[in-house]
Amino acid sequence: MHTYAITDVFTDTPLEGNPLAVISDADDLPPERMQRIAREMNLSETVFVLAAHGDADAWIRIFTPSIELPFAGHPTLGTALLLGESTGDDVIRLTTAAGVIRVDFEREDGRIVSGRMQQPIPTWAPYDRADELLAALGVGASRLPVEAYRNGPRHVFVGLDSERSVAALQPDLGALAKLPDLGVGCFAGSGTRWKSRNFAPALGVPEDPATGSAAGPLAVHLARHGQIAYGQEIEIRQGAEIGRPSRLYARVEGEGDRIDKVEVAGSAVVVARGELRV
Repeated sequence: MHTYAITDVFTDTPLEGNPLAVISDADDLPPERMQRIAREMNLSETVFVLAAHGDADAWIRIFTPSIELPFAGHPTLGTALLLGESTGDDVIRLTTAAGVIRVDFEREDGRIVSGRMQQPIPTWAPYDRADELLAALGVGASRLPVEAYRNGPRHVFVGLDSERSVAALQPDLGALAKLPDLGVGCFAGSGTRWKSRNFAPALGVPEDPATGSAAGPLAVHLARHGQIAYGQEIEIRQGAEIGRPSRLYARVEGEGDRIDKVEVAGSAVVVARGELRV
């Protein structure tokens, strides 16, 4: 028997943000059982917490309903915030398949109000199936180059002319699912405020309420193409169209195509606890 918690990430309001299941003390679970449990939970991601590796505080494995991910943003942040509440530490380091992720906490009266994670620095390249992608989205063109970023998952970004255009998207999810190993981020905005919708049917997630692993690369994309300044923190709003409004904060340090640090921040709230009887 294992205990678990359901926490809503990138929000401080229950039943908003991106829900996450965190399974504790999961060292005895084989990967195929983890995958079946993630399918049972049927959330965008489920995390399994295992004994620490090296200097980290815990090892985590992250599963969508259909595949295991080397890294994902809201599962890493949500798990860190959950563990931080129980340990009282100001920093948590989590081992993932993409490396050790550090999360620093902001506290008020001893209670964690937000966490800031240092993400893997992404690589990027032009996306070679951009025409197919735009057709599946029902979009004629992107305002910035269509490029693929990888920091564990792979995210391809498509810039639209207005937030209204992002809200109105009705993509062909079947066509998107035929583009493998891919999450699609559609965005619009200016300055420090941006709106995003993220679709990943190929990964078992038709539309994601809050995509932490895409928030950092989106800030990199915007900085590289002169839409924001390096060192400037942006707010990313996501999830309203599926009834799960979320707020993510991202900042990238560097110059030109040299990226020194990528940070993504947000809050989380626990909404349920229970026992897994498998």
